Amino acid sequence: MADSSDFTVGPLQERDLADASTIVRQAFGTFMGAPDLTTFWTDRDLVHSRWQAGHVAGFAATRDGALVGSNFATRWGSVGYFGPLTIRPDLWDRGIGQRLMAPVMAQFDSWRTAHAGLFTFPDSTKHVGLYERFGFAARYLTAVLARPVGGSSTTSDWQPYGALPAERRAEVLRDCRSLTDALFAGLDLGEEIELVRALQLGDTALILDDAGVSGFAICHHGAASEAGAGICLVKFGAVRPGPAAARSFDRLIDACEALAAAAGTKTLMAGANMGRPEAYGQLKQRGFRTAFQGVTMHRPNEPGYSRPGNYIIDDWR
Repeated sequence: MADSSDFTVGPLQERDLADASTIVRQAFGTFMGAPDLTTFWTDRDLVHSRWQAGHVAGFAATRDGALVGSNFATRWGSVGYFGPLTIRPDLWDRGIGQRLMAPVMAQFDSWRTAHAGLFTFPDSTKHVGLYERFGFAARYLTAVLARPVGGSSTTSDWQPYGALPAERRAEVLRDCRSLTDALFAGLDLGEEIELVRALQLGDTALILDDAGVSGFAICHHGAASEAGAGICLVKFGAVRPGPAAARSFDRLIDACEALAAAAGTKTLMAGANMGRPEAYGQLKQRGFRTAFQGVTMHRPNEPGYSRPGNYIIDDWR
């Protein structure tokens, strides 16, 4: 039986992307008990767009030139998260996961990441135990919430980032960076916003006022995105902190629904970490219901931006 020393770990190559996508579907489908692995998650892509992103590093495990697993590290300014970490199911429990964690941790060090994390299955002792070995601590449940898209939303209280002229986009990205920096020092979603625009993975809904951007939400939809068929997924959303945050968050939810309706999707999905109780509670009040939940693990064992008073939607999957 092969062990982890039989495998080589290095950067993920373009030639391996199709195999990496297949392994992602096989690994999650097997773990989640999908009845047909050939159709599981074929409506979404968790590999190609990440590989093309300048703020994401992909890593591969190979044996005899064949891909057997991959992992991705993502940088949101001072914050990093990793995943999906997936290995071909017939090679589970061979130590390959640990091998694929090492370059991710080195990448975080190279980026000088102030806070790092991941999203995993809360009931899997194997997953939690692996990540604990690398200094991550389980902290909060994150509910992935969903609600039907009404389809009749006519709100005009938002603007799509993708429709802005290039010179205006630069100003808006500065405002978005200022907003997230107020939530956690150095948090920056600018590259994620631009990736979604450049690759046409969806769009970013902007809430603008006289002072600039008071809220934004990066939304995925379509087969090339991470969302899934008929779904508009909020990858990250936030509003400026302060007395008006709750109202701004309501406006942002309205904007996400309007964007989802315009895209022709049927379901709006958003992740709400329970370390941010106001945002979680407001989504529940607005009719969102938990589709499933995971646990976030953090390194260091601190809240990061998941603090009371921070109205944030995010997805670390």
